[in-house]
Amino acid sequence: MDKAVGKTRQKAPLRTPNRLGDNATRDVSAALATLLADVFALYLKTKNFHWHMSGPHFRDYHLLLDEQGEQLFAATDDIAERARKLGGTTLRSIGHIHRLQRIADNDAEYVTASDMLAELRDDNMRLASYLRETHGLCDEHGDVATASLIENWIDEAERRVWFLYEAGRRDLS
Repeated sequence: MDKAVGKTRQKAPLRTPNRLGDNATRDVSAALATLLADVFALYLKTKNFHWHMSGPHFRDYHLLLDEQGEQLFAATDDIAERARKLGGTTLRSIGHIHRLQRIADNDAEYVTASDMLAELRDDNMRLASYLRETHGLCDEHGDVATASLIENWIDEAERRVWFLYEAGRRDLS
Protein backbone atom coordinates (compact mmCIF):
# COMPACT_ATOMS: atom_id res chain seq x y z
CA MET A 1 0.00 0.00 0.00
CA ASP A 2 1.25 3.47 -0.83
CA LYS A 3 2.20 5.32 2.39
CA ALA A 4 0.57 8.56 1.18
CA VAL A 5 -2.74 6.76 0.63
CA GLY A 6 -2.57 5.15 4.08
CA LYS A 7 -2.00 8.52 5.76
CA THR A 8 -4.88 10.05 3.84
CA ARG A 9 -7.19 7.28 4.97
CA GLN A 10 -6.16 7.75 8.59
CA LYS A 11 -6.99 11.45 8.45
CA ALA A 12 -10.35 10.97 6.74
CA PRO A 13 -13.31 11.84 8.96
CA LEU A 14 -15.49 9.06 10.32
CA ARG A 15 -18.34 9.34 7.85
CA THR A 16 -20.80 6.63 6.97
CA PRO A 17 -22.94 7.27 3.92
CA ASN A 18 -26.66 7.68 4.54
CA ARG A 19 -29.66 9.15 2.76
CA LEU A 20 -30.69 11.55 5.52
CA GLY A 21 -28.31 14.36 4.64
CA ASP A 22 -25.70 16.38 6.49
CA ASN A 23 -28.15 18.31 8.68
CA ALA A 24 -29.82 15.15 9.93
CA THR A 25 -26.47 13.49 10.53
CA ARG A 26 -25.25 16.47 12.54
CA ASP A 27 -28.45 17.09 14.50
CA VAL A 28 -29.50 13.53 15.26
CA SER A 29 -26.04 12.21 16.07
CA ALA A 30 -25.47 15.19 18.42
CA ALA A 31 -28.81 14.49 20.12
CA LEU A 32 -27.88 10.81 20.42
CA ALA A 33 -24.53 11.71 22.01
CA THR A 34 -26.36 13.79 24.61
CA LEU A 35 -28.85 10.97 25.24
CA LEU A 36 -25.93 8.58 25.57
CA ALA A 37 -24.34 10.84 28.19
CA ASP A 38 -27.64 10.89 30.08
CA VAL A 39 -27.96 7.11 29.91
CA PHE A 40 -24.40 6.64 31.17
CA ALA A 41 -25.04 9.11 34.01
CA LEU A 42 -28.27 7.32 34.93
CA TYR A 43 -26.57 3.94 34.66
CA LEU A 44 -23.83 4.97 37.08
CA LYS A 45 -26.32 6.52 39.50
CA THR A 46 -28.42 3.35 39.37
CA LYS A 47 -25.35 1.22 40.08
CA ASN A 48 -24.28 3.63 42.85
CA PHE A 49 -27.64 3.19 44.54
CA HIS A 50 -27.54 -0.57 43.88
CA TRP A 51 -24.14 -0.80 45.62
CA HIS A 52 -25.16 1.43 48.54
CA MET A 53 -28.69 0.14 49.13
CA SER A 54 -29.61 -0.76 52.70
CA GLY A 55 -32.70 -1.35 54.78
CA PRO A 56 -35.47 -3.88 55.23
CA HIS A 57 -36.14 -4.22 51.46
CA PHE A 58 -32.45 -4.48 50.60
CA ARG A 59 -32.63 -7.65 48.52
CA ASP A 60 -35.63 -6.59 46.43
CA TYR A 61 -34.31 -3.09 45.76
CA HIS A 62 -30.75 -4.32 45.19
CA LEU A 63 -31.97 -6.77 42.54
CA LEU A 64 -34.36 -4.23 40.98
CA LEU A 65 -31.59 -1.67 40.55
CA ASP A 66 -29.23 -4.31 39.19
CA GLU A 67 -31.79 -5.25 36.52
CA GLN A 68 -32.39 -1.61 35.66
CA GLY A 69 -28.67 -0.94 35.47
CA GLU A 70 -28.22 -3.84 33.06
CA GLN A 71 -31.02 -2.49 30.87
CA LEU A 72 -29.50 0.99 30.79
CA PHE A 73 -26.04 -0.34 30.01
CA ALA A 74 -27.44 -2.50 27.20
CA ALA A 75 -28.92 0.61 25.56
CA THR A 76 -25.58 2.43 25.47
CA ASP A 77 -24.13 0.41 22.61
CA ASP A 78 -27.31 0.70 20.55
CA ILE A 79 -27.38 4.48 21.00
CA ALA A 80 -23.72 4.93 20.09
CA GLU A 81 -23.90 2.59 17.12
CA ARG A 82 -26.99 4.35 15.78
CA ALA A 83 -25.08 7.65 15.77
CA ARG A 84 -22.25 5.96 13.87
CA LYS A 85 -24.66 4.38 11.38
CA LEU A 86 -25.91 7.87 10.62
CA GLY A 87 -22.38 8.98 9.84
CA GLY A 88 -21.88 10.92 13.05
CA THR A 89 -19.58 10.39 15.97
CA THR A 90 -20.32 9.73 19.60
CA LEU A 91 -18.85 9.96 23.10
CA ARG A 92 -15.14 9.53 23.56
CA SER A 93 -14.50 9.90 27.30
CA ILE A 94 -15.92 10.34 30.78
CA GLY A 95 -15.15 14.04 30.44
CA HIS A 96 -17.28 14.13 27.30
CA ILE A 97 -20.11 12.48 29.22
CA HIS A 98 -19.76 15.06 31.98
CA ARG A 99 -19.95 17.96 29.52
CA LEU A 100 -23.15 16.65 27.90
CA GLN A 101 -25.12 14.95 30.69
CA ARG A 102 -28.37 16.48 31.91
CA ILE A 103 -29.03 13.81 34.54
CA ALA A 104 -27.46 15.04 37.78
CA ASP A 105 -24.95 12.94 39.71
CA ASN A 106 -25.51 12.02 43.34
CA ASP A 107 -22.29 11.90 45.37
CA ALA A 108 -23.96 11.93 48.79
CA GLU A 109 -22.41 9.78 51.50
CA TYR A 110 -25.80 8.35 52.44
CA VAL A 111 -29.15 8.28 50.67
CA THR A 112 -32.19 6.50 52.11
CA ALA A 113 -33.70 3.70 50.10
CA SER A 114 -36.93 5.66 49.55
CA ASP A 115 -34.97 8.71 48.36
CA MET A 116 -32.94 6.52 45.99
CA LEU A 117 -36.08 5.10 44.42
CA ALA A 118 -37.71 8.53 44.13
CA GLU A 119 -34.61 10.11 42.59
CA LEU A 120 -34.20 7.32 40.05
CA ARG A 121 -37.94 7.47 39.25
CA ASP A 122 -37.67 11.20 38.53
CA ASP A 123 -34.47 10.74 36.51
CA ASN A 124 -36.08 8.04 34.38
CA MET A 125 -39.07 10.32 33.80
CA ARG A 126 -36.64 13.04 32.75
CA LEU A 127 -34.86 10.61 30.42
CA ALA A 128 -38.20 9.63 28.84
CA SER A 129 -38.85 13.32 28.21
CA TYR A 130 -35.42 13.76 26.57
CA LEU A 131 -36.11 10.69 24.45
CA ARG A 132 -39.41 12.21 23.28
CA GLU A 133 -37.63 15.44 22.33
CA THR A 134 -35.11 13.48 20.29
CA HIS A 135 -37.93 11.49 18.68
CA GLY A 136 -39.41 14.79 17.51
CA LEU A 137 -36.06 15.77 16.00
CA CYS A 138 -35.91 12.42 14.20
CA ASP A 139 -39.42 13.03 12.85
CA GLU A 140 -38.34 16.45 11.53
CA HIS A 141 -35.49 14.80 9.61
CA GLY A 142 -37.46 11.76 8.47
CA ASP A 143 -35.22 9.40 10.47
CA VAL A 144 -37.73 6.64 11.11
CA ALA A 145 -35.11 4.05 12.12
CA THR A 146 -33.78 6.14 15.02
CA ALA A 147 -37.33 7.14 15.99
CA SER A 148 -38.29 3.47 16.12
CA LEU A 149 -35.38 2.65 18.44
CA ILE A 150 -36.26 5.61 20.64
CA GLU A 151 -39.83 4.37 21.00
CA ASN A 152 -38.48 1.18 22.58
CA TRP A 153 -36.18 3.16 24.90
CA ILE A 154 -39.14 5.31 25.97
CA ASP A 155 -41.09 2.18 26.81
CA GLU A 156 -38.15 0.84 28.84
CA ALA A 157 -37.79 4.15 30.72
CA GLU A 158 -41.51 4.22 31.48
CA ARG A 159 -41.33 0.64 32.78
CA ARG A 160 -38.45 1.62 35.08
CA VAL A 161 -40.52 4.57 36.32
CA TRP A 162 -43.46 2.27 37.02
CA PHE A 163 -41.34 -0.25 38.94
CA LEU A 164 -39.58 2.47 40.96
CA TYR A 165 -42.90 4.16 41.73
CA GLU A 166 -44.55 0.94 42.88
CA ALA A 167 -41.51 -0.17 44.89
CA GLY A 168 -41.39 3.21 46.63
CA ARG A 169 -45.07 3.43 47.54
CA ARG A 170 -45.90 3.58 51.19
CA ASP A 171 -48.22 0.86 52.49
CA LEU A 172 -51.43 2.74 53.27
CA SER A 173 -53.48 -0.22 54.50
